[in-house]
Amino acid sequence: MTTSTTPTLSPERAAQLRGISIATLSTALFKRGLRNAVVQGALPLNRRAARMVGLATTLRYIPAREDLDHLGVFADRENAQRKVVETIPPGHVLMIDSRGDASAASAGAILITRMLRRGAAGAVTDGGFRDTPELRELDFPVYCRQPAAPTNLTKHHAMDIDVPIGCGGVPVYPGDVIVGDAEGVIVIPPHLVDEVAEEAAQMTEFEDYVTRQVDQGASTFGLYPPSDESRRAYEAWRAAQAKA
Repeated sequence: MTTSTTPTLSPERAAQLRGISIATLSTALFKRGLRNAVVQGALPLNRRAARMVGLATTLRYIPAREDLDHLGVFADRENAQRKVVETIPPGHVLMIDSRGDASAASAGAILITRMLRRGAAGAVTDGGFRDTPELRELDFPVYCRQPAAPTNLTKHHAMDIDVPIGCGGVPVYPGDVIVGDAEGVIVIPPHLVDEVAEEAAQMTEFEDYVTRQVDQGASTFGLYPPSDESRRAYEAWRAAQAKA
């Protein structure tokens, strides 16, 4: 079931999310009962690219059929793979359901470059991408299971745009908030993004403090999770930082 309201993501919220790890975001979602939010097998091709934040545009593949999937389909402007590349809104992340099949490419450098120039925020598949040497040189977040040289036509039939999909075992609805970092990709329902982002930002600050304390020799007992005494020490540290 989708909502009638088109999700939005403010620049301020997007900037905040870029500073939060998907590990911390996953904990905030777990507290709200969402256990399955991290896309399995989606690893960054270019770790130098900026962290990825955007709204989901989806593409669904089904298994290819030889009489339908041939090179001639690429000239069809209604071909779902080609159409989504030319219509994805700026700031959106293309989420591709390749059924976890990385034996053929979900897309390649030409289509990914086109999305980059259109202002897309990234591309994710639970399958593979081709032209990975070129993709690694782009300043554009791209996530996949592994390189896949064969054309998508050998295994994938591009079926639907902007329908609910599964990507790496995670349900993805159009308009979901997508965040990617060096560890992978997480999917956040848009109605939860504000509270999750705020809590995760606070968690990040606290965990950075804890890491410094542990690095200086402190025990994790009573610190993580914090005892009342540790919580007071943290609040005192925050107050001192605010005055500095």
